[in-house]
Amino acid sequence: MNDTTPPLHPMEREQLRAESTLVVTVKSSDEFHDDVTDGIEALERGDAVDSTPTLSFPSYDDLMATLTPRVLDLIEAIRQEGPASINETARVVDRDVKNVHEELSRLAQLGIIFFEEDGQCKRPVVWFDELVINLTFDPNADDTAAAAP
Repeated sequence: MNDTTPPLHPMEREQLRAESTLVVTVKSSDEFHDDVTDGIEALERGDAVDSTPTLSFPSYDDLMATLTPRVLDLIEAIRQEGPASINETARVVDRDVKNVHEELSRLAQLGIIFFEEDGQCKRPVVWFDELVINLTFDPNADDTAAAAP
């Protein structure tokens, strides 16, 4: 079980710990690119830029496939219990260690958690207190489905 997630620099961990909110959105690659470009241009002009950590998914399906109730329960268990290792995390949520390790690795790749290493143990850390899912619905979308009363 090799992780491909590079460890965070201690300054990056401290910066994340200073934040309390993770915003999750759904944006196309083009929208995400435009937002990043706008942010860079604003910084170059010396304008203030919103620096709230944001995770963007390319589709609602991707968001829902990633942040399942089971994953949200895992995140909440880590926040509440503070397990010292992946094995302890699996015990806390009463799940298979291999499956928990895979989910934690995926969450680390997305920046939702990070690991603090202590010898052979890797302690998962959820750095935010609040997860905000911000979904914008396009009023101009060609959606002809009628809502049920």
